[in-house]
Formats: sequence, C-alpha cells, structure tokens
Amino acid sequence: MTGDELDLARTEVAATSREVARQGLVLGTAGNVSVRVGDLVALTATGVTLASATTEDVTVVDLDGRHHSGLLQPTSELGIHLGVYRDSDASAVVHAHSEAAVALSLVADELPVVHYQQLLLGGKLTVVPFAPFGTEELTAATLAALRHARAAILAHHGTVAVGSSLQQALDNAVLLEWLCRVYVTAAAVAPPRSMTDAHLQAVVEEAVRTGYGRTRPVDPA
Repeated sequence: MTGDELDLARTEVAATSREVARQGLVLGTAGNVSVRVGDLVALTATGVTLASATTEDVTVVDLDGRHHSGLLQPTSELGIHLGVYRDSDASAVVHAHSEAAVALSLVADELPVVHYQQLLLGGKLTVVPFAPFGTEELTAATLAALRHARAAILAHHGTVAVGSSLQQALDNAVLLEWLCRVYVTAAAVAPPRSMTDAHLQAVVEEAVRTGYGRTRPVDPA
C-alpha cells in the first residue's frame, strides 16, 4: 500500500466526519469514523471535533490496533471499529450520537420494521443494552448486534452503521436516524404499527422484479 493511498483514506475519513456533523448526527467531539484499507484502518482520533476534522486528525492503525501513522491517539471506540473489520466484510464504520436514535433507545427495546427501507439495514434492530463507551462489554454487545444487521442502536449512547464504503456507512447512519425519527414521532400519537413478514416478502419480490433502487435507461420507442 502506498503512502498516497493512505493519505487519500485519511482525507476521506476527515471529509466523512465533517459530513456526519453537517447532517446533525453528532455534537462536538462525539462520534467517530473509520475506513479499512487492506490490513490498515484509518480512523478519527480521540477528542476530535468532527465538524472541523482534518487529515491530521485521522490516525492509522493495523487490525490489531498497533499504531502505524498519525500524531494522535485513535478513538476510544477503537475496539468496535477493529471488531467490525475482523468479523465482517464491511469496509467502513460511522458511529454517531444522533438525537432520534438516542431518544428511541430511552423508551424502546427495539426498532421494529416501520418502513420497507429498513430492510437495507437488516430489518428489526434490537437496542444494545447500555455499557460505558470504550469498554469490552460495549464492544462485544455491539458486534453481536451487527452480525445480522448493517446498523445498531446503542442505549443511552447513539448508533453504529457499517458499509462497503464510507458513503454507504454514512447513508446507513442517516437512514437509521430517519427511521428512529419516524418511530418516535408516531409513538407520540399511538403505538407504532410494524410491517408484517408478508409485507416485507412482497416488498422483496417487487424489488427483485422491478430492479428497484437502480437507474435504468428509457426503453427505445
């Protein structure tokens, strides 16, 4: 791996961090972002304000957490990031402290499927029980939740979203926050209804039949 590739990865992590803040998913130094590049991981340093993150705020470690480059200590949630890369095929992680997700975690034990787009995240999401940040307990519980999903809700804390790229991980984090907002808004009126297995199967079949979510050229006349 070349130095230029690592520099690009660090620059992209910083840019994604700023976008996470711009989307309103974090406040101050909350949250962290990473991307895997081969056997190395570029991730935000601890104490960094994501809204103003720069390349210099991104540290590089190997998959065992050993320092490779950068001047700052990595995020306190290093264990979650490395665990994702060891246990799955994900290439990027976004950890946020988004408002609606935290609110949901205070009043519910799970996010049922309230919209068919939730299938992109793996369906119903169980709220990970609270454990202090940076602990092995939180890391283990979060990784368990992510084994069958592309995102997790952490009680009294926030969310973790993964993807095949930084953009996809960010998209998943934004989608999860939207879904949580939908649930919390509905719950203020009445207990939200969830989609049934039959609903979800029908959605999957229609998506396969129509190629839903992919652009297609107009058929020639």
